[in-house]
Amino acid sequence: DQQSMNYSGNYKQLCVNTRLSSQEGKCGYVIILMALYWCTECIPLSVTALLPVILFPMMGIMQSSEVCIQYLKDSNMLFIGGLVVAIAVEKWNLHKRIAILVLLIVGVKPAFLMMGFMSTTAFLSMWISNSAATAMMLPIAGAVLQQLCDTEANAEEREYGLSAAKDGQENQAFEMDVVSILQEADRSPEAEQRRLQREQKYAELKKGMSLSVCYSACIGGTATLTGTTPNVILKGQIDELFPENGGIINFASWFGFAFPNMLLMLALSWLWLQFMFLGFNLKKSFGCSTKRDADKEAYQVIKDEYRKLGRMGFAEGCVLVIFTLLVILWFTREPGFIPGWATVLFNKDKTYVTDGTVAIFMSALFFCIPSKLPRCCRKSSDGAPAEAPPALLSWDIVHRKFPWNVLLLLGGGYALAHGSEKSGLSLWLGESLIPLQSIPPYAITILMTMLVAAFTECSSNTATTTLFLPILASMATAIKIHPLYVMLPCTIATSLAFMLPVATPPNAIAFSFGNLKVIDMAKAGFILNIIGVLTINLAINTWGVAMFQLDSFPSWANVTKSP
Repeated sequence: DQQSMNYSGNYKQLCVNTRLSSQEGKCGYVIILMALYWCTECIPLSVTALLPVILFPMMGIMQSSEVCIQYLKDSNMLFIGGLVVAIAVEKWNLHKRIAILVLLIVGVKPAFLMMGFMSTTAFLSMWISNSAATAMMLPIAGAVLQQLCDTEANAEEREYGLSAAKDGQENQAFEMDVVSILQEADRSPEAEQRRLQREQKYAELKKGMSLSVCYSACIGGTATLTGTTPNVILKGQIDELFPENGGIINFASWFGFAFPNMLLMLALSWLWLQFMFLGFNLKKSFGCSTKRDADKEAYQVIKDEYRKLGRMGFAEGCVLVIFTLLVILWFTREPGFIPGWATVLFNKDKTYVTDGTVAIFMSALFFCIPSKLPRCCRKSSDGAPAEAPPALLSWDIVHRKFPWNVLLLLGGGYALAHGSEKSGLSLWLGESLIPLQSIPPYAITILMTMLVAAFTECSSNTATTTLFLPILASMATAIKIHPLYVMLPCTIATSLAFMLPVATPPNAIAFSFGNLKVIDMAKAGFILNIIGVLTINLAINTWGVAMFQLDSFPSWANVTKSP
């Protein structure tokens, strides 16, 4: 009838206006579907990341060969190399030696102890996975706190018992065995009250220490390009969407921007956790009133842990040398203010050598260098030539510990970004976001970082970065602001998952270890989220502007073309 014909005509007009039947609409459907699957985790995240291989060719958006090539790009090589180095560091316990050495330096005063655990965990998470750093540091923190509690209890009871013995000798004029007085004191209501107060104090301290470790792991991962997956995703998306950017994001430039921001965020987080769990009582926080015996015995626990590691062996020394060389090569490849070694030797006309090249080269050495110092003409007990010592790493170890699912997530993100560009969805999104030009850029950045920080509480930070970065890039090109001005702070904001135990693996580990309640993590994490958003926006509007020239729209960003 006429009404049905009118409805059909209106529907067709709506499809034309919104381009639901076009390439943009098909690509938008794939993105919405993957976002829904990533948020609900109805199927594994890595399987969802493979959907572009199926849907883009079937919908005529891209050929299969063009989609599949997105899953192993230069940024993936950087990710692989960085993780192989991290696996070697964990295998030979180099990270534990570094951690305990730092704790031996800072001591066991409550405030300094928390500072030591936070700084050590943050440093380790710059190079190894956040989960591994958290899982290693929490048992050490628990052992030290338990020793502090036990020795403080013994000191208090000894002091109380001797005082009672003295009073008894003076006032009652009869001899009493000190041991008997101590036993009686243990059964007194005063002793029970002291015990409860002491256990409550150390329970709160354990909560604060557990939260400080997991939060500093997430914060520390933002400082280096390989520290956490979203950082690598940003580099890959920038190189994919803006191929003429000139390598604006590399290890050195990322570190120059993110490391000061990490230090600021770590210091403010320490102050907040001090206030929340210890207060600003100097005697209580800095341990001025703590029994000296308790300090000595707790410090001895840390020394015993270090003694168990023994002397640094040949394998651990080799790992340390390779790790140090890798960091030096990353920093000096293209420092920005002077020509780097790669520019002088290889990249004279094109960027032949990248951070991924360096990462793969150095990580390959772990499979070549022996784990024991070779000896010439060494014989076995039966006179036969001795077998060669195993290498520092074997492929079986890497295969077991490597998170292959994250590699697929990276590829899925690059496929989505390339599909958005090819289909014209990026152009359509950019045109739709042009009205945002009336809003100041700093306000846009604050709003977007808050949105991303809230979204990442209930979604994987990898999935959150993958979904938001292409949209943010389209918005930036549409309103003519520097893409990094919104993409860089939002990438770091995906690591601000502090409120829920399920938000990140470090949160879940700390939640189970520290006997925490959800409300404890929510109260501490809410303020830290606000602190994180403010520090990121402070960084991007100060030294970020100076480093990346964010106050002007770069020529390489004006590359979006219609399909």
